[in-house]
Amino acid sequence: MDVDTRLLRTFAAVAEDGSLTRAAERLFVSQPALTKQIRQLEKRLGTPLFVRSRAGMTLTAAGRALAARAPGLLADWDAALRETRRTASRAERVLRVGFLASAANEATPRIVAGFARRRPGWRVDMRHATWSDPTAGLGTGEVDAALLRLPFPGQERLRVAELSTEPRWVALPSAHPLADRAEIAFRELWDEPFVAAPAETGRWRDYWLAADEREGHPVRIGAVVDQPDDWLSAIVNGYGIALAPESTARFYARPGITYRPVSGVTPSRIGVAWAPEDDGNPVVRDFVDCCLESA
Repeated sequence: MDVDTRLLRTFAAVAEDGSLTRAAERLFVSQPALTKQIRQLEKRLGTPLFVRSRAGMTLTAAGRALAARAPGLLADWDAALRETRRTASRAERVLRVGFLASAANEATPRIVAGFARRRPGWRVDMRHATWSDPTAGLGTGEVDAALLRLPFPGQERLRVAELSTEPRWVALPSAHPLADRAEIAFRELWDEPFVAAPAETGRWRDYWLAADEREGHPVRIGAVVDQPDDWLSAIVNGYGIALAPESTARFYARPGITYRPVSGVTPSRIGVAWAPEDDGNPVVRDFVDCCLESA
């Protein structure tokens, strides 16, 4: 019997966390989807793997037996995938770099040009990720490095070098009563509905809602989106406002949206990230060095 590694990965996360909520955040999936996957795995194996209660998810005897083996199986599979992808990249002389919307801003062309000088004949394949994966493919091994906004879920399991910071501004409909202000205090935005990333992105979503900088004031969610275009449309249509890096005003200018500086929130941080297994990879190291030089 073959078992989808996705189901095994779901099981391992729930077994480690003992919580569907925490596991869903780590895997960037919704809690209902996670529950469905666990049930699929139990059906395939023909046995319950968890005892469900209000206190959380407790492993059965069969679950404990699988939990002892699953991490090693997944680690071996992930290592095989990474090595296969690295070998393909070396053969094609391509470095795969994930990024989220405007992550490195105007520095990106300088970084790519610097890498081309260091590695003649190599090409950087920039891959734009959706907000549902704040690691931009790095967490799943789909890219060799990533330009990201910090913090993001899973950051502690990766290597990260901070490159720069920029203020967080607010994007709001141009007809909004505060749109004429030269600067807006964050406290004045606490009761506004916000356009947010999917809930499964965890602390990345919380950071862009400034959930920790509201002095306990609850967040109002007006819309949930996964793409920059949907984000812009939600704001234009009045579903909510949103915090954004200052550079968003340059990269995502659109009629009907006004960007304004915000006081009372910490700045956004930009970093380059890579897997610990690539510490000795000279090609990845060259890319990281180019990022640091551009910063």
